[in-house]
Amino acid sequence: MSTLREIRGFPLAIRLLLVNQLGVNTGFYLLIPYLALHLSEDLGMSAVVVGTVLGVRNLSQQGLFLIGGSASDRLGARGVIIAGCALRTVGFGLFALGDGLAVLLAASVLSGLAGALFNPATRAYLALEAGERKAEAFALFNVFATTGALIGPLLGSALLLVGFRASALAAAGVFAVLTVAQAMALPHRATEPSGNSVLTDWREAVGNRSFVVFALVMAGMFTMENQLYLLLPDGARRATGWDGAAGVVFVVGTLAGLCLQLRITRQLKGRGSRARWVSVGLALMGLAFVPPMTGAGDGTAPGGAGDAVLRVLPVLAGALLLHVGVMIAQPFVMELITDFGRPELTGTYFGLFSMVSGIAAAVGNTVIGWAMDTGEHTGAHWLPWTCCLALGLASAAGVAWLHRIRSLPSRPAPLIVDRMRSPL
Repeated sequence: MSTLREIRGFPLAIRLLLVNQLGVNTGFYLLIPYLALHLSEDLGMSAVVVGTVLGVRNLSQQGLFLIGGSASDRLGARGVIIAGCALRTVGFGLFALGDGLAVLLAASVLSGLAGALFNPATRAYLALEAGERKAEAFALFNVFATTGALIGPLLGSALLLVGFRASALAAAGVFAVLTVAQAMALPHRATEPSGNSVLTDWREAVGNRSFVVFALVMAGMFTMENQLYLLLPDGARRATGWDGAAGVVFVVGTLAGLCLQLRITRQLKGRGSRARWVSVGLALMGLAFVPPMTGAGDGTAPGGAGDAVLRVLPVLAGALLLHVGVMIAQPFVMELITDFGRPELTGTYFGLFSMVSGIAAAVGNTVIGWAMDTGEHTGAHWLPWTCCLALGLASAAGVAWLHRIRSLPSRPAPLIVDRMRSPL
């Protein structure tokens, strides 16, 4: 009930953006987790071609975040959000209707470009609309995003019984509805020009060394968070011998987010610096990999249902701790980003942050994947968990160091907050 009251306390625009993020993650996870299986098994494509299609989608999104952020600053976040949802409707529709490599690559490019447009634009709109309540707004944003990440795979699994095309069309339909809903109901906000060229704005953001270092340090958070879809589900499957155990990992996180996210953010806001809680959250995310590591075992199958339950408990405990760490850190990370630069460049800073941290996190995921393969071949099943633990502690130490040398922005004064609450 407190979550519902908090939602009703925000203006219409923020409520729409929360629903939009629920739909975005539902549609995305309804399709993307099953795309590789469709390309390899249904279409008979080689691993190289599958990797190319998936890589093009990821590169199109990660590499163009800065463009999407700048477009949000100059053209208005509302229009960029609508354009991004429309492009993803087309991209996911092509996945459903086309089997040729050229069509699939076009679908990947459009889908990635769509994410590069609406991701920074949504966050910029949310930050500027929320004013002093940015932390609470991003906490709710996290709740809706996590819920969508749970609903999507569940719907996708059900629709796969009909076929991949049904999943792709459903995902495209979700984004089509979002496009129409944002066009009809999302309020228009006038943009305030930065007074410089796009390249000058980019140089200003890239030249902010404290911000760039912060984005690189935060790659650890995104790498660890991605293990909710890679390492932890794999650990749950190995512990139980049941593929469906991966779904339990998602359920644990979603329920934790719904019950705890707002409570945590409210309790921590104003109690110490934001950097302190980001560091605490990152450290807890790293420590979340200790319980699964201690129960990693020798890779043998469980000896019955009782043994499977006992072996999966450390993995679920790790998933819960990881989610709690994200809930502590993420709202304050998003709030910090808005204070690094001028309000006129909020979208640009979100775009640059997503691009830098996303590319760095992709490298981190590659390292974790290597650790998983190496651990499997050598019997060192603890190796990937140890890598995540080290990454979390290193990221926490990095944020603490930035705070100690005063490289992170302090909380804005009331006058600046009032300015940031003015129309876009």
